[in-house]
Amino acid sequence: MIVIDIEASGTEYHKHSIVSIGALDFDNPTNQFYDECRIWDGAHIMDEALLVNGFTKEEITDENKKPEAEIVRAFLAWAGDIEDRTLAGQNVSFDRDFLKAAAERAHLDWTLPHRTIDTHTLAWMHIVKHGGKPPIENHRSALNLDAVLNYVGIPDEPTPHNALTGAMSHAEIISRLLYDKKLLPEFNAHEIPWIEEKGSI
Repeated sequence: MIVIDIEASGTEYHKHSIVSIGALDFDNPTNQFYDECRIWDGAHIMDEALLVNGFTKEEITDENKKPEAEIVRAFLAWAGDIEDRTLAGQNVSFDRDFLKAAAERAHLDWTLPHRTIDTHTLAWMHIVKHGGKPPIENHRSALNLDAVLNYVGIPDEPTPHNALTGAMSHAEIISRLLYDKKLLPEFNAHEIPWIEEKGSI
């Protein structure tokens, strides 16, 4: 599967733009993709989004940066060499919809599947199956990325958010939740809590 994270100039794919894409092949995690771009002409910018991803308005409108269409084309070409192209990540429908909208703006064929694997859902299921109760806040799930990272034994994601760091975090979460195994050396120092509890290696 392709573990994906994008950073964007806002939250709505039809009026905001991708500003960076990070991804890795779960079956071959050293096969990674990362690139940044300027926003498409006319795209809106949310100040709150820039606070999250750390980009400035000057950076995401820099004419010297690649256009959104170019990095989406490169990402789709990279993804085309991967056997299982199912997209995975935290609330990954957000990333999928941004990528699909960007491909359409660039008149590119959308070659990735609609079905996705969501780390939020995997974490919810894991908590329930282990006798826990997923956290609820304001009448909805409180399992944001940091909560899921903490659940699998990893500290909060560094800020500002980086798309490749995000993709790596999602991949590590998936490996721990599905296989009880660590995946990436960047997270090796952090033990898996339920393995520790069992006294397993």
